[in-house]
Amino acid sequence: MKPDTIATPEKSGFEELVPSRYALQIGDIDVLVVSDGVLPLPTETMATNVDPAVRAEWFKDMFVGPDMFDWALNVLVLRSGDKTILVDAGLGGQFPGFPRAGQFPKRLQAAGIDLASVTDIIITHMHMDHVGGLLVEDVKQRLRPDVRIHVTATEIAFWQTPDFEQTAMPNPVPEVLRKTATQFIDAYADKIMAFDEECEVAPGVIAKLTGGHTPGHCIVHVASGGERLTFAGDALFPVGFDHPDWHNGFEHDPEESVRVRVRLLQQAAASGEYLVATHLPFPSVGRVAADGDAFRWVAAFWDF
Repeated sequence: MKPDTIATPEKSGFEELVPSRYALQIGDIDVLVVSDGVLPLPTETMATNVDPAVRAEWFKDMFVGPDMFDWALNVLVLRSGDKTILVDAGLGGQFPGFPRAGQFPKRLQAAGIDLASVTDIIITHMHMDHVGGLLVEDVKQRLRPDVRIHVTATEIAFWQTPDFEQTAMPNPVPEVLRKTATQFIDAYADKIMAFDEECEVAPGVIAKLTGGHTPGHCIVHVASGGERLTFAGDALFPVGFDHPDWHNGFEHDPEESVRVRVRLLQQAAASGEYLVATHLPFPSVGRVAADGDAFRWVAAFWDF
């Protein structure tokens, strides 16, 4: 039995049995990781440039697969000074084949965070599982009229005429991605604040262009009081520690993605900072250690 809700006599309805949010402090900045749910995806999308037998063995060693596995989907909420910043927005209702995702609006509400309090939104890139939540009608209505949405100018330009030539996505994903990106730009054109290389959204919160996964993909650096955390977006996947050179089927430039990933992991290993990523298993808070030519994920001990 795998229950995800439980009835309580004190409350009407149901509460989630398993935690879907995790809070930590980076200096004076509040950080909340929120699970938007999971995406069941083919294991082959995790490594498109290796022998299928090698890929199958890795998944076997991880006790998942062999053909499908649940891909975590995490978003971030930051509070710095008078700013409340949402980093990505989950899937929303953009793809009916992923019924267990699109949970972030209700989970944000359960955490006591009103969407109307969000002053800024950082979009790491415009794939449907990062902007789809902003297309939910209830979310659109609850966001404040002056909310600022930060996304790289390169990303916006890319989705005018997107290129899927180097990707290996299952159908009909590419068409849904294209449609969702167009809907997002149309819905929020007057709220988007495009930036080039980097943007300081709030004190200690900097979005920085990396490219790779998409040409305009960015990561988010959080720093305060001598402490650091990086939200890696889709620059990193679960296989990336053991095999940073494995290509992901959703990467628009796989070779550049490898360079971005290795550089990110090297920096995290050298600094000892926290690392969080969209598709690492929730709560996705940990550190990176160098391990020969590869890397090792060191999950943080929950602090509560």
